[in-house]
Order: sequence, then C-alpha cells, then structure tokens
Amino acid sequence: MKKFWRVWTNLQLAIFSVLVACAPAAADDWPAFRGSKHDGLCQETGLLKTWPAKGPKLLWKVTGLGEGLAGPAIVGDRLYTMSNADDKEWVLALDVSQDGKRVWASAIGPIRHKGGGYPGPHATPTVDGTRLYAMGIAGDLVAMDTAQGNIVWRHDLVKDFGGKIHDQGYSEAPLVDGPWVLCTPGMEKNTIVALDKMTGKLVWAAAVGDPAAHAAIVKFTAAGVQQYVAFTGKGVIAVRAEDGKFLWRSNHEAINCESCIPWDQTVFFTNEHGGGLLSVQKTDAGFTAKEVYSTKNMKSYHSGVLLVNGELYGCSKDLLTCMDYKTGNVRWSDKGAGNCSVLYADGCLYCRDEGGPISLVEATPSGFHLKGRFEQPNRSGRNAWPHLVIAHGRLYVRDQDLLLCYDVAGK
Repeated sequence: MKKFWRVWTNLQLAIFSVLVACAPAAADDWPAFRGSKHDGLCQETGLLKTWPAKGPKLLWKVTGLGEGLAGPAIVGDRLYTMSNADDKEWVLALDVSQDGKRVWASAIGPIRHKGGGYPGPHATPTVDGTRLYAMGIAGDLVAMDTAQGNIVWRHDLVKDFGGKIHDQGYSEAPLVDGPWVLCTPGMEKNTIVALDKMTGKLVWAAAVGDPAAHAAIVKFTAAGVQQYVAFTGKGVIAVRAEDGKFLWRSNHEAINCESCIPWDQTVFFTNEHGGGLLSVQKTDAGFTAKEVYSTKNMKSYHSGVLLVNGELYGCSKDLLTCMDYKTGNVRWSDKGAGNCSVLYADGCLYCRDEGGPISLVEATPSGFHLKGRFEQPNRSGRNAWPHLVIAHGRLYVRDQDLLLCYDVAGK
C-alpha cells in the first residue's frame, strides 16, 4: 500500500509539473497610464523574444475612434480610451475579446480647447473597480461607471479650483490612491487636490502656487512619510499624502511631461533640458531635496523613462539611452529606435518612434541589441505619442482614429 501511495504521489507531481510547464504566460491588466504601479513596467512573462521581419501577428484593428493622444487602459476584456469626434470629447469602451467592438461611448462635453496644435484628449483614463476617471483637455475631470459610461460626478479644474489651462491643454492621467483620486489643477490655492473618489468631494488641497504641466503624480515614502510627487510647470514638488502639506521642491521650469521616478529615498526627474537625481532627506526644519547629480544625457520629452534593475532606460532626444540610476553614468546610447517612447516587458524594451516604427530592444546595460522592428500600418501622419500597452499577451497601438492589436505572446 505504501508503495502504491508513493507511486501515486510521484504521478501527481509529474502531472502537476507538466501542467505548470504548459500553463499560459503570466498576464495582467493595465488599468492606468504606465500600468498599475505607474512605472511603465509590464509584469507579464512568456512573451516573444524576437519578432519576424514584418513584426508580430496583427490580430485585429479598429477605426473610427476619433482624434487624440490618449492611450488605452485595459481591465479584463475592456479597453478604455478618449477621443474627439463630432465636436465633443468622448470616453470610449471597447471589447478586446470581440476584436475591439465598441461597448459604449460617453461624451463628457463639447470640445473647448484645441491642444496647441495637438487636438484631442491627451490623458489615459484610470480604471479603479467599477469606476473610471478621465481628464479632458480643458480640465473636465469626470468619474464614470465602467458598465455603461454614465457620469457619476464631475469637476471643471478651472472653474472649481482656479486652475489654468496649459497651451497644450491638460494632459495628466488622474491618480487613484486608496479612497482618493488626485490631480493637478495648478496655480495658487489648489495646485494639487485630493478628491473623494466616490463623491468627488474635496478632501484637501495643496496650495503650492505652481502651474500644472503634463506629468502624472506618483507616490513614494521618504523617512517614513508618504508623499505625492508632481512635476509641475516650475519643477518637482512633494506634498504630504496625509493632508497635502507642502514638503519640498526642486526648481526645473519647462514643459514637464515625464512622471518622476522614485526609488528608496531618491527621486529621478527628466525634461527636455536634462535630468537629475534628488536625495530626499528629513531635517529638523522639515524635508529637503538635495541634488545627487544632474545630467544632460537624459533629455526626455515624452518617452516615459523606466527603471529596470537599477538602470534607467529612456529616449534622450533621438538617442535610446541606458544610464545607471545611482550615478548617472551612461551605459550606452543609440539612435536605432528613433525618438521613441518606451515600455518594458519580459526583459525587453518596446520602443515606439514618434514617426511610426516600433522596435523590440533587449533591456540590458551591455549595449543596444535590436530584436525586431516593424512599420505600423495605416499611419495617421501625426506624432505617434500614445504609449504602447501590453495586456494579456497582446500589444496595443493607438494612432489617432486607429487602434491595432498584436499577438506578442510566446508559443
């Protein structure tokens, strides 16, 4: 009998091992701009390590989205994005299990801003449970139910909070953190606001005085204090997460589009002029942000810089660059991916040149190693700025009116 159970147990283990080996690749949702952790790092594995000459297999494409630079947010079978069409600003829901079939389209209001030459919404919606939060280009912040797209509450960042619209419009993806949704109206009294995500009621306001830029807020902890870090039109600022109390700043005035990257007790920032690393320290007088280094080797406007295993990857002008996070030393830089945005998944960088080509590059400090490249079909001719998204083994590419879905799961 003992021999029987030993054989049976071994057989069970063998079956389990086969099932694990044959299991599908790990998959995940992408519920917000730069993913669930707001860092541009996709956690999926088992993806293609190289691409065929014509790129991965195109599964389907959808047209008729309308114009705009908003990327997709994906939860389960639903994809959410924003667009302009018929003189209105819209939030769209598509069913990715039915080749992008439209589920609903909900107008949040008339088009009230032309985007400084870049029309259409710029911000990716944020999905949290059965709610969705979207930012229109003129500062219309709406909460919607994901089932039908009904608007639950709304705010006008200019009228309600004294914000000021940037020349290119509001572009910030809202941050949902616990019971709150946060955004940056900008200016004197309500530079950053925290709202009750269920009711839209103001919880606190941080009166820092900076104008809004385009970067999304991120959260980190220094000296045991949770903080929200925003890259405004004047520089990097941080407020206490508990109540919005101002903590520290570092002045870097520009058209700041890149979300900051916090790690341990430090924050990396970059814009079109360069970047640097700040060490956030607590003193008897409060918090300070001491510059560890500054660099001209990471001048990123729209790439979405990534931190992978202690290395920074981002596009500095038209140079895809790998740089040591702690020291700023450049590991390598190469023009091979063009002026691109970057996404990380399963050991590779997915790079989208603003002119259209999409490249697969190994994420390694040893050098630039191209693993595939293809030309996006049906290019709009406008800047290809919406960031790439990977969810459930599929790569999503938004180009104005067009959405493409590719199979990047390894077989």
